[in-house]
Amino acid sequence: MTTARRFGIASLAVILLGFAAAYYATAMALQGRLAAGVSMRDALLMLVAGVCVLMLLVFWRGVHGSVRCIGSQLENMTRTGEIGLVMTQGRHELAGVTRPLNEFFTNVRSQIEQLRSENRELQIQSRIAAAEKHHTEAIIFSISDAVLVTNQFDEVVLANPAAEDLLGFQLRTSVRRNIDKALGDARMVRLIRETRSHGREQSRKVVEHEIEYKGVRRTFAVTLSCVVGSGNQVSGVVAVLHDVTREKEIAKMKTDFVSNVSHELKTPLASIKAYVEMLQDGEVDDEETAGEFYGIIAKESERLHRLIENILSISRIESGVIKVVKEPLSLTAVAKQVLDVATVQADAKGVTLKRKLAPVYYQVDADSDMLYQVVMNLVSNAIKYTARSGTVAVNTDVDEARGVAICEVRDTGAGIPAEDLPHIFDKFYRVRANNELAKGTGLGLTLVKHMVETVHDGRLTVTSDEGKGSTFTVELPVLR
Repeated sequence: MTTARRFGIASLAVILLGFAAAYYATAMALQGRLAAGVSMRDALLMLVAGVCVLMLLVFWRGVHGSVRCIGSQLENMTRTGEIGLVMTQGRHELAGVTRPLNEFFTNVRSQIEQLRSENRELQIQSRIAAAEKHHTEAIIFSISDAVLVTNQFDEVVLANPAAEDLLGFQLRTSVRRNIDKALGDARMVRLIRETRSHGREQSRKVVEHEIEYKGVRRTFAVTLSCVVGSGNQVSGVVAVLHDVTREKEIAKMKTDFVSNVSHELKTPLASIKAYVEMLQDGEVDDEETAGEFYGIIAKESERLHRLIENILSISRIESGVIKVVKEPLSLTAVAKQVLDVATVQADAKGVTLKRKLAPVYYQVDADSDMLYQVVMNLVSNAIKYTARSGTVAVNTDVDEARGVAICEVRDTGAGIPAEDLPHIFDKFYRVRANNELAKGTGLGLTLVKHMVETVHDGRLTVTSDEGKGSTFTVELPVLR
């Protein structure tokens, strides 16, 4: 039996006993049976006292019931976490307490509902912000350029793998670390700090910066932009590092190309112009001299035409618009045609041509004119740079294991110095040590390499020993 129930039974018993005593005293008084010495006034006082006790007990029982009801409701609110109105039983003896308590609970419940609504809204906004953050990080991580983001305290906030690799740090150990501790590049640290401190005056700037990456000095275009937050205050810096090493090399190559083309075009044009002016001015009296001048003009015109054709051919190949007509050809047959034509040039210079040709049934898929031009260019160069009584050997073979047909042109000429060998296929590049042996534009070998490797998916290599000769080797896939 609970304490509350015991207390209720005891209260009921006291009330019944009080009621019985009052009844008994009243009856005795009416019958004149009061004890000796007890007056009517005393009896009435006793009766009134009994009635008061009775009323007090009744009131106490009502209050106790209301308090117990309120306590039960409060315990239920504590257990469930739900706030409701406090209800009492009977005559609401505690209405003066429950009314303001209910008003208080009503206000609290209203505030809680408002807070819950605001909390749900904040949760939705938090999930949206998290999704946007994840999307932004995914975009930054997918960028091939290095991207680094710092906050207003110059601390690392975000970086993609390209930035980690380039600048030599790990994001997971560098988040919220100052950039001077996270980065080993002092100039990058200075650039980021300067951009943040001068953000209002210059919110974006681009500078060039050299960084040693994997043992090679590379040039980067660093774009630094300020992140402006609320109140138009700079809240951080975004640095994007774009590798422009290749672009600068291409720009330099274009500049050099234009310069070299201009120089190469000026030389034959100057000769043509000079001899034409002499003929126009009547400085030639005899036909023999005039014929000599005409021959020089024709020779220089041919040289100019050949230079322009080579430039156009290289340009067409590089841009992929050259017309190529491939057909099954024998590399040996093409080599024979070249040797038959080159014999005149070799005999005129006193150079011996040797040949060792493979069977003709090995074929390659190639453009006949281009393949002829490749072999002719290599053989002609070998003869030009070989002294009298020297030897030029042309060999063809097939490597069945690798599935390639091979044409090798070996000479006993001047050879190529080791420092010039890596540049031998560059546009307009000529070996200075051999400039006096033969004239040229420096485009022939460039064109040959493009024809072999770009057009025919082959391979052109060179080995040389200065003073002893050079060997150029062409490899083309055998047609199965």
